[in-house]
Amino acid sequence: MTPPSAGSRWSDLGRPPLNVTALRRGLLRPGSLWTSVEVVTHTGSTNTDLVGAASSGPGAAEGAVLVAEEQSSGRGRLDRTWSAPARSGLFFSVLLRPGAGVPVERWGWLPLLAGVATASALSRAAGVDTALKWPNDLLVSVEGEERKAGGILAERVGDAVVVGIGLNVSLREDELPVPTAGSLALAGAQVLDRDPLLRAVLRSLEEWYGLWRDAAGDPAASRLQEAYAAGCATLGRSVRAELPGGGELVGEAVAVDGDGRLVLATGDGVQRPVGAGDIVHVRPAGSAGSAGSAGGAGGPSAPSEE
Repeated sequence: MTPPSAGSRWSDLGRPPLNVTALRRGLLRPGSLWTSVEVVTHTGSTNTDLVGAASSGPGAAEGAVLVAEEQSSGRGRLDRTWSAPARSGLFFSVLLRPGAGVPVERWGWLPLLAGVATASALSRAAGVDTALKWPNDLLVSVEGEERKAGGILAERVGDAVVVGIGLNVSLREDELPVPTAGSLALAGAQVLDRDPLLRAVLRSLEEWYGLWRDAAGDPAASRLQEAYAAGCATLGRSVRAELPGGGELVGEAVAVDGDGRLVLATGDGVQRPVGAGDIVHVRPAGSAGSAGSAGGAGGPSAPSEE
């Protein structure tokens, strides 16, 4: 057999393509949330593609999953872009339609829900602890240092929400976009096979979404708020919130409220909720291992979609 050339898409044998047949067999079952699974070799952005599918004609059905082996225009928050070597991670988007049973004002919990689902799935399937950095970053520990290995981006399209998740899986140190980025491989994950990892994340997402939707989106009744707080590395730390439009707020992150906002206790004794902005974990004097801003640790703001 002739070995693949250096430029061949099969040249990196440590990064085999996803098995779409096996993925469909494992995920598309009667009663499942997932209704279709598509894997494309290359695209600009899975979120952009699925947003288009959701808004054209009658719109794609809830439960559509679009996975890309490689993205050239992956998007994160604040229009940041991101790219990574082909088949080095999981870059995918899902289409959700919460329906009239969930008030629109509770839809903002969906990216936080995706974070909880992903973190819990990786703990079980890969044996690696994944922490959540408010609002949408996934952190792993590499040699005792917090690094961003993934991120989430949710976009509303009419009565639907497209949630994109990106996760660095096999990215090596010399491939990192910035030194503060991380991957499951660098964090010592026991499993790097992307097929079971993707199935685990999607099954966990289905489980949490079902609990949340059955509770009419109530984050307390579904225990989503409790689970997010338990896994959030931002809580209990001094942070700087870089607010949209300029300005900043410094304080201790003390809670995530019922609207999914981060509550800061400021130096003047006032508790202020922050609904949007970049959060910087302020490194105490003499400490190490603090993650950077939401846009800098795993860069720019999220693998695939943040």
